[in-house]
Parts: sequence; structure tokens; C-alpha cells
Amino acid sequence: MISKTIHHVPNGRGWRLALRRVRAPKLVPGRRPVVIVPGYGMNSFIFGFHPRGASLEEYLAEKGLDVWAVDLRAQGESIRDGGSMRFDMVDLALTDLRLAIDHVAARAEGGTSRVDVLGASLGATLMYMLAARGPSVHLGSLVAIGGPLRWIDVHPVIRWLARSPEVIGMVPFPETRRLAQRALPLILRFPKVLEIYVHTDIVDTRQMSTMLRTVETPSRHVNRQIAHWILDRDLKVDGINVTEALGRVVLPLLCVVANADGIVPPSTALSGYHAIGSVYKDVLEVGDDRMPFAHADLFVSNDAHELVFEPIALWLERMANVTLE
Repeated sequence: MISKTIHHVPNGRGWRLALRRVRAPKLVPGRRPVVIVPGYGMNSFIFGFHPRGASLEEYLAEKGLDVWAVDLRAQGESIRDGGSMRFDMVDLALTDLRLAIDHVAARAEGGTSRVDVLGASLGATLMYMLAARGPSVHLGSLVAIGGPLRWIDVHPVIRWLARSPEVIGMVPFPETRRLAQRALPLILRFPKVLEIYVHTDIVDTRQMSTMLRTVETPSRHVNRQIAHWILDRDLKVDGINVTEALGRVVLPLLCVVANADGIVPPSTALSGYHAIGSVYKDVLEVGDDRMPFAHADLFVSNDAHELVFEPIALWLERMANVTLE
């Protein structure tokens, strides 16, 4: 039976991060723990939910892995203890994610001190940022699920939204989840509008209201940073080009790409694969002309178990035997 427990970890910035530990009674010996990181405007709820079966975190736990889903500041089950709402991607990656990984590594069983990281969407970018800062004794294999690094291709709607970083950085997005819930019945009448994000013909839309629990109000400060990043194509942190810095990273990487993703188009999702300096790197392209996959389909589609979860589990198993420098 799968057990779930919540750990709260102070980040020293007025927030207690939430880490949900999901595991089976017996772990596979010698395997590294796995941390799953949510992306933009979301929390970790969707890693623990699937409308027609085991969720991503449950699927991996059933394989004998020690799985941790993290809520960074202002996400999900994280708790505000006087912390500011003014933060950016650097804070999320180099403070919150680093602390979460340290917490998991300190509780790893079987003698390992490294942690495999699965980054979803912007969560993959935070993972790249942390890896690019230099060697870390705690980072193991990396999995980027629809994660951008260099904006090679940008959907026209997203390009339009990013055209003025200062303006987008001033616009508040209050109660995003509640607005999405209210708009859902109308939006579902026009599935073509949703196809840059999800294909309603391969997802059980009867559970869509529940799935919206993963929606979080995005930070306007992060919005501004993302807009600058899209215009510049490459993300720069403290004068460091993250794309170029990733060329010095030798950790294994799997890039999971949805063939019809309008949020992070395939060429952009593949940029991490082309940038990283590792000899252990692979691509999992999901979807085809018969059954196109978009961003959210990677987690909640009817075929996600076979086409996404199982290949990720098999790749992590293969990389468990790779010697990490």
C-alpha cells in the first residue's frame, strides 16, 4: 500500500516548503529518491492525481522508488510565515529547490546521497538553473517534462503576452483558480481553444474541475522575468547564460516532449537536450498525427501511463547504474 506524508521545510525566507513523500512499503535497493517539481502557475497536486488510474507519483512509487513532490513558496501546501510575495525564478531555484533536494538527500536510504529530479514545465527550468550553477553532490539524473531552456519557438499568443515585460509585470492575476473554475463550462464548449494546452478527446473531462486544483495564481514578478527571457531567448542569471552553462553539466538528462505542445513547443522543449554536456541524454517524444499530445496531456491523458510514466520509470532505472561524476 502506498503511503503519503507531508514534510514542511523552512526556507529561511518566511516560507515553509511542502514536500509530499510517496512510497511503497518496500523500496528497490540502490535506487535514488525522486523529486518532482511543478511549473508555472501550478502546484504539485496534479502529480498526485490522474482521472483514470495511478498518478505520476503513485506510478513511480509502485516501481519501488522513494518519491517526493515539492510545493515551493506560494504553491500548494507550502505555508507563509511572514514571507514576501516578491520573489523570482532565482529564489525558487537556488533557495527553495536546493533546500528541498537537500532535505530529500538527507533522508535517502541505501547509502545514496543523490536525488533524481523531474521538472515539469517551468519546474524543469528551475532544475536546469540549479544544475548550471556548478557541481552538486545531491543532483542525480534529470528529467525535463515539457521544460523550456532556450525559446527557439514561441506560440503567437505567448509571444504577444511577452512583448512588454514591464507591463505584464504590473498586471495582477487574482484568484486564478476560482476564475478558471467559473470559466470551465464555457471553455469546454470550445475544445479547439484548449489544444495548445490539453486535448479534451484524450482526457477524461468529467474530472477537469478536480484537475484545476493544481492551478495557482502566478507571480507578477516571475511573469516579468519570463517575458524578458522569451524576448532574449536565453535565460540569464547574475550575468550567467544558463543555456551556455548547461554545456558544462554532465548529469544524465531525459527530455520529454509533447509533439503538439503550444505552451512549450517541441524545439524549445528540446533545447536542454542540445545544450547539456552529458553523454547520457535521451529524448522521449510523445504523440503523433493520429493522437497529438499537448502540455498537460503528458500528465493527465488516458494514455499517459503507457506513453509517459512507464518510459520515464524505465529510463530512471537505466540511469541508476550510471556512474555520476
